[in-house]
Amino acid sequence: MDQDNLTSPVTEFLLLGLSQSCQIQLFLFILFLVVYATTWVGNLTIITTVISDPHLHTPMYFLLANFGVIDVSFSSVTVPKLLHNLLLGGRTISFNGCMAQMFFFHLDGGAKVFLIVMAFDRDVAICMPLRYLKIMNWDVCIGLVAGAWLGGSAHSLVQVALMICLPFCGPKVLDNFFCDVPQVPKLARTNTFVVEWLMVSNSGLLSSLSFVVLLISYAVILVMLRMRMSEGRQKAYNTCLAQITVVCLIFRPCIVIYDRPFHNFTADKVISVLYTVFILMLNPMIYTLRNTEMKGAIKRISSIVLVSWEGLNM
Repeated sequence: MDQDNLTSPVTEFLLLGLSQSCQIQLFLFILFLVVYATTWVGNLTIITTVISDPHLHTPMYFLLANFGVIDVSFSSVTVPKLLHNLLLGGRTISFNGCMAQMFFFHLDGGAKVFLIVMAFDRDVAICMPLRYLKIMNWDVCIGLVAGAWLGGSAHSLVQVALMICLPFCGPKVLDNFFCDVPQVPKLARTNTFVVEWLMVSNSGLLSSLSFVVLLISYAVILVMLRMRMSEGRQKAYNTCLAQITVVCLIFRPCIVIYDRPFHNFTADKVISVLYTVFILMLNPMIYTLRNTEMKGAIKRISSIVLVSWEGLNM
């Protein structure tokens, strides 16, 4: 039987999760459910507000709404399975389910390079304000969004293609709450040194280069803002600070996880929880709390909905 287990292809993996304690699992279920619901409500509020309010039909808010779509999609790849396991105690995931989870996880993660598009939008708006609407026309905006998703797809296909080629016919215990490239290759019954470094050069290099490019872009923007005295400077400054905060929250954990050979560390689970659960909840809060136009649009739409609701009940 043991020999058969070592030669038979793995059909499922066992996820150890975050805790073995029933009390802690219940607490985490309630906490993550609240965070997940808040993530959905926050991002859907941004998306529906941008669609509904004509004042927000501009390139910047179009890109912001698409970033909300990425956040909702990204959170839905791992959190529902995590909530299911915490509540019902199931810890297994099929091999195909594991590969699918990794594909969509890195698809959405790769699409987060979309933040470079948002930085480019701010660069054009501040450095070339008179040509902004001509450069950032709707064809360009749609092309940039499509390019981000296509880039994420290419990145993810490379990750999964490297993974599927590995022989999984022995160990199947993953010390994590979802399938990801740092843990899964370690279960293959072969030397994965080359595959690991290919994945590091893919995910790690992508995260690091994107982070550096974004920091340089925003540094240029902040310098340009300091050189210009205008009444709209504070608004642009607040927008850039919000985007810089989101960039740091997203890319720093990714660099810690992916920009090194795949050795497990105690803090990896904590970092994974931060960037797959909590940071996605903070993004809409950061963008709305520092944006007076967005807050004003949400108030206008809320008032219209409230008046319509009162009219129906009369």
